[in-house]
Amino acid sequence: MANHKSSEKRIRSNATKRLRNRYQAKTVRTATKELRTSTDKKEAEEMLKKVSSMLDKLAKKNVIHKNKAANQKSKLAKAVSKIGTEVKVVKPKAAKKAIVKKTSKKSAKK
Repeated sequence: MANHKSSEKRIRSNATKRLRNRYQAKTVRTATKELRTSTDKKEAEEMLKKVSSMLDKLAKKNVIHKNKAANQKSKLAKAVSKIGTEVKVVKPKAAKKAIVKKTSKKSAKK
């Protein structure tokens, strides 16, 4: 338990900041998921600007690390650039492997 008025206030203010940071971080995660599921390229590019801005703000406030924000922005930009250019990939038929049973020495003598 806190012994000073200032430490009691610090506990209250930290709790408030923690809730605000959690809300903002969750909002960014939700926006990121929406962006990844988007199929319209123009809409995705607009969302990318907003999500990038949100990530920068979180990094500026040290809610997330600046490198994490940069990595996420990079991955999102890459995902947005792929929208609309997806080509159906046909897998080649897998070669059937011959199954060879190994017999033990005891079973071979019988």
